[in-house]
Amino acid sequence: MADQAGSETNHLPLILVHRLPSFDLALTNILQTHFRILDPLHSSQPLDSFLTSHAQSVRALIVYALSPLTADTIRLLPSLEVVVGTSAGVDHIDISECRNRGITVTNAGDAFAEDVADCAVALLIDVLRRVSAGDRYVRSGLWRLRGEYTLGSKLGGKRVGIVGLGRIGSQVAQRLMAFGCIIAYNSRKKKSSVQYPYYAKVCDLATNSDILMVCCSLTSETHHLINKEVMKALGKEGVIVNVGRGGLVDEQELIQLLTREEIGGAGLDVFEEEPDVPGELFALDNVVLSPHKAVLTPESIEAVFQLSLANLKCFFSNEPLRSVVQQE
Repeated sequence: MADQAGSETNHLPLILVHRLPSFDLALTNILQTHFRILDPLHSSQPLDSFLTSHAQSVRALIVYALSPLTADTIRLLPSLEVVVGTSAGVDHIDISECRNRGITVTNAGDAFAEDVADCAVALLIDVLRRVSAGDRYVRSGLWRLRGEYTLGSKLGGKRVGIVGLGRIGSQVAQRLMAFGCIIAYNSRKKKSSVQYPYYAKVCDLATNSDILMVCCSLTSETHHLINKEVMKALGKEGVIVNVGRGGLVDEQELIQLLTREEIGGAGLDVFEEEPDVPGELFALDNVVLSPHKAVLTPESIEAVFQLSLANLKCFFSNEPLRSVVQQE
């Protein structure tokens, strides 16, 4: 029976897992019922040697979370045809090398969109209404000593500029419309199906907004897209919420403007050098910090597991993949 089981396993399609040692193996447990799994971290060989020894066999690779996939690693896999990503962003994957090789890349698609949008709105409400700051005020005993806490700000009626009106940005817009906010957006190009006002330049969007919700992908073009000029245009009462990537915002400039009270507040789920968060942010009551967890709910994790499985099944069945990243 053991030989028969082994023979059956050998006929399963082969996929390579690319992950950091700390990542949960729950997805691997799901995948191994459908595929043969190659995991370099379970091998005594150095990574390059391991990849070279399996190079001709590997057509599909799955990238766990934000494990960096470099051009050097990709070049060790001449038969690679598809990279299945499990995150919404793909800035950790060398997209240029994949494009040059004709390798298809998929991402988390819609799996995280609703949960990230919920978290983005929660961060915004927290900053405006000073929920976390008020909690600290009560717990420290200052309410009894100093009396009423500083007033918060109303969300309804605020002009909200969404930077990146993709899956997540669109979900953010829907939620904030329900609060009575006025929505405008910036994207690489104007979307004909969207009625919100469009600004081709982020600085112009900031000038006409009270709040910037940063939801776009990180690329070489969008690195520090939210710079000093944009933040100054947003104004002293302005709020920035970032649920995209830390590198989208010039973190040091943001800290300086927050410290000098030249911007109203920030809700940050992502940072430039995670998990190292600048200590200057810790003392600011108008800043809400979150440990890059906007995507993390049991429901969203299950959804991305099932999407990854579906993409791999589609690939080996020669069917259209579900969440292909457009490589421009």
